[in-house]
Amino acid sequence: MDKPHSRDLRKGRISESGRIYHMRTSTELKRPLFADFWLGREVVKSLRFLHQRGDVESLAFVVMPDHLHWLLCLTGERPLDRIMLSLKSYTSHQINFRRAEHGPVWQDGYFDRALRAEEDLKDMARYIVANPLRAGLCRRLGDYPLWDAKWL
Repeated sequence: MDKPHSRDLRKGRISESGRIYHMRTSTELKRPLFADFWLGREVVKSLRFLHQRGDVESLAFVVMPDHLHWLLCLTGERPLDRIMLSLKSYTSHQINFRRAEHGPVWQDGYFDRALRAEEDLKDMARYIVANPLRAGLCRRLGDYPLWDAKWL
């Protein structure tokens, strides 16, 4: 059975190749799993795989202790929901294996926002990768290991 919140997140969702999206998803119960660098690297590896496979062009991302922000351009035939399913499924398997655990790693659903053509992508990328600074996780962005941006 769907949780009401995850169903609400799907209302009006479209998936359009060539469109840029800001994606956000959280860990189950907002557990800070990615405070463990190696678990966060599993997410980064999966993001890079989806980019290299041609599903997306990753423009910027940051893996926070309990959530992920991802700015991407949808480039392949796979719709957003399939991309997120692939990301969450693979990383859940890897993380559960590393932790010798079972069960959900990610919350159901995700937030997505299609960006308008006139929005400044570099400003959005800066906003995304500056999350660790605003959260007080580091003093300089270069000190935080789980981020990347096409322009920075």
